[in-house]
Amino acid sequence: MLSLLSSLFRASMAVFVVVLLCVLFVLCFCSALLRWNEVRYRKKGLPPGTMGWPVFGETTEFLKQGPSFMKNQRARYGSFFKSHILGCPTVVSMDPEVNRYILMNEAKGLVPGYPQSMLDILGKCNIAAVHGSTHKYMRGALLALISSTMIRDQILPKIDDFMRAHLSGWGNQVINIQEKTKEMALLSSLKQIAGIESSSISQAFKTDFFKLVLGTLSLPIDLPGTNYRRGFQARKNIVSMLKQLIEDRRASSEEVHQDMLGGLMRSDDQNRYKLTDEEIIDHIITIMYSGYETVSTTSMMAVKYLHDHPQAIEELRKEHLAIRARKRPEDPIDWNDLKSMRFTRAVIFETSRLATIVNGVLRKTTQDMELNGFLIPKGWRIYVYTRETNYDSFTYPDPLTFNPWRWMDKSLESNNSFIFGGGTRLCPGKELGIAEISTFLHYFVTRYRWEEVGGDKLMKFPRVEAPNGLHIRVSNLTN
Repeated sequence: MLSLLSSLFRASMAVFVVVLLCVLFVLCFCSALLRWNEVRYRKKGLPPGTMGWPVFGETTEFLKQGPSFMKNQRARYGSFFKSHILGCPTVVSMDPEVNRYILMNEAKGLVPGYPQSMLDILGKCNIAAVHGSTHKYMRGALLALISSTMIRDQILPKIDDFMRAHLSGWGNQVINIQEKTKEMALLSSLKQIAGIESSSISQAFKTDFFKLVLGTLSLPIDLPGTNYRRGFQARKNIVSMLKQLIEDRRASSEEVHQDMLGGLMRSDDQNRYKLTDEEIIDHIITIMYSGYETVSTTSMMAVKYLHDHPQAIEELRKEHLAIRARKRPEDPIDWNDLKSMRFTRAVIFETSRLATIVNGVLRKTTQDMELNGFLIPKGWRIYVYTRETNYDSFTYPDPLTFNPWRWMDKSLESNNSFIFGGGTRLCPGKELGIAEISTFLHYFVTRYRWEEVGGDKLMKFPRVEAPNGLHIRVSNLTN
């Protein structure tokens, strides 16, 4: 018996020693990998910082910790440091003056540098991927579709018609406002782009589009089950739907459709911008992608912040009831109404600032270059991290307080360059997005009151979202 116990003890010890050696080997191997990766990027002139693991870098920490990761790195290395995130060596800039220089100097070798996953899924012709003369041409084609005149004469009536229908019947029930605003942003854009035909593809399009959005901010690893694989497959499905729509349009007897797709497809002399089908499709995907997240999330968070600040909702409702008092019930919102919504615009800007819908923008170096006293190698990305600028107490006194009234001073909007991008990349759809959110708020606050059900968690990074939804109890305003 003792002999058996002794044998078992020796066998257990042998297994323990083997496991311990394996653990030590893995730890040593991992330590060596980390060390090798740091040495690999320890070139003279580079900013300080850490690079994490080979291939993966510090992407996991960046996506999970978000602002905390950035603050910790800033505390260790200052406002200009290196890292390896989203599949590429990257310099992070949190300095407002350096950021302004980067955004204003695309011609000096600082071109868009969005993650490979985003470029693959949005398409090589999307406006965020191109630069130089191509960007100028593509931006011109986009601005022709969403100019102030187009918004006033063609787009705003479509938005108004959609919002009236989308917001009907919300009273006396609990709704998930996150789900409603996501559907609103996507289906409203689809109606503006494809008009009446959008209804035939809206359900299939919605399913694939939500997968596409998730895939754009992921590691470009093409394996089953990854967000990248799902997003890329969703793009293929969406491209197929849009190709069919274009072919049906060409086969149609109707010469000109009064929507964005019709504008992109026009081949007469009035259309200065002649695009290939591939460029048209990437344009449409980009329009929908860029507007979807900002419009849906800003609308959701405006509902949240207004609920938490009764004085603001009272002021907003007063503005919109005054507009309705000038109209018959069936009259739509028009351009003059939109221009009179000064406090509404302030609410939208303050929501965008406080929630930080957009954390920053990415640029890429096309040559070795000196920046902020450091040498940045060709092909590196520069993350212009603007999140902290939104909480600068010098620009925004009491910055963590929701205070739309601060934006009633027009100089704050004209001097601010980060909430909607900057330089030649200032968001071309800014006014269109404001028109959509303003119309949504108009019908929401003039029809309903609401209160939060409670207990819903909000995340602020890498996207602003409520993982389990944001539920509110809605009642009719006349009750």
